[in-house]
Amino acid sequence: MAENIVMPQLGESVTEGTISKWLVNIGDQIKKYDPVCEVITDKVNAEVPSTFSGTVSEIIVQEGETVAVGTLICRIAVEDQAIAPVEAKTSAAAQAQQADDVTTQAAMNPRYSPAVLKLAQENNLDLSRMEGSGVAGRITRKDILEILQGKRQAAAAFASIAEPPSKPSQPVAEPARDIPKPSVPVDDLPAVHSPLTQADETIPVTAIRRTIAARMVKSKQEIPHAWLTIECDVTNLVRHRNQIKEEFKKKEGIQLTYLPFFIKSVVEALKEFPILNSQWADDHMIVKKAIHLSIAVATDQSLFVPVIKDADQKSIYGLAKAIDELVKKTREGRLGLEDITGGTFTVNNTGSFGSVLSAPIVTPPQVAILSVEAIVKRPVVIDHMIAVRDMMNICLSLDHRVLDGLVCGRFLQSVKQKIEGYGTDTRLY
Repeated sequence: MAENIVMPQLGESVTEGTISKWLVNIGDQIKKYDPVCEVITDKVNAEVPSTFSGTVSEIIVQEGETVAVGTLICRIAVEDQAIAPVEAKTSAAAQAQQADDVTTQAAMNPRYSPAVLKLAQENNLDLSRMEGSGVAGRITRKDILEILQGKRQAAAAFASIAEPPSKPSQPVAEPARDIPKPSVPVDDLPAVHSPLTQADETIPVTAIRRTIAARMVKSKQEIPHAWLTIECDVTNLVRHRNQIKEEFKKKEGIQLTYLPFFIKSVVEALKEFPILNSQWADDHMIVKKAIHLSIAVATDQSLFVPVIKDADQKSIYGLAKAIDELVKKTREGRLGLEDITGGTFTVNNTGSFGSVLSAPIVTPPQVAILSVEAIVKRPVVIDHMIAVRDMMNICLSLDHRVLDGLVCGRFLQSVKQKIEGYGTDTRLY
């Protein structure tokens, strides 16, 4: 009797995962807790361990497929009930004969999926000149995408528009009168004029990007978004940081950015307005006592949201250290399940790439997200005089089912006052 391995829930609010790679094959002997596959979600990449010792008897979900949490992905025959894989029931000779029959039949009557045909037509590919990696040499969508990405030698795969067929069966239609024939053979024209070089680039959607897209669409469809923004004068903070950042780097070995100061202001304001640290649960709302602050960290491939646990109990130095560790883990691909679960509020540092105003999307089950924008010098009026100050916008997106403008406006005012209060007397430890 085979035991089932199902798609685990790799994080709070994660509802599905994508099999990125199988680490075992049918017939492999594995021990309990040995990894069987790698799974990708919008939050983390993780290995799925076996909960049994035995033999891999069946793989249900193929690489690249996305399935819901709890879906059966493979079966393990336990050691005392180990059964031979299905493939072993057929003799080697019978397998060879069957493979030859399938290959011959496929070669005589090739069939292509609608996705393969569509990609081939859109990119002017001649399927008869291609070799597939599927069963019996069948061409798959993956084969087409690898050619379009340049991973294979594709010259022979493109349908030639200039080379005449070796055995012309029908006369070629004359060109339209208003389009003159080329005076030289098409093959002699520079490559830049070839229509093959003008094809649009096709970029496959990664599992992480597909999951992010689904979650963002769901968030916008289910959550009635609203947003507010307010500007802060951070001149004193800028001066103070400029004075201490070099000494801090020598002493602690990490950069002192503005983000720890902003996060410290946010968590202190969340203590004053705990409703922003809550969750919507259909017939009730849950106000979270712990403040686990999520931060957005971008990589070249995707966006991750690791969590600073108990952020309200950390000093500015503690927050700076936690941020540095999470950013390194994210960019090195070392985030674990504990690093990305439990977030109750999110701070997004969009100012790091020059944004001055944004309306971020709330990540359920949270009910709000705050963006801190770029610091820019602007002329402002102080005591009826114009002065050049360092100014910054902070933007709050909110779930209008839980939050209203009044409480959110007061929350932003509190964050503003705390940010503008930083100066030479600010304690880092």
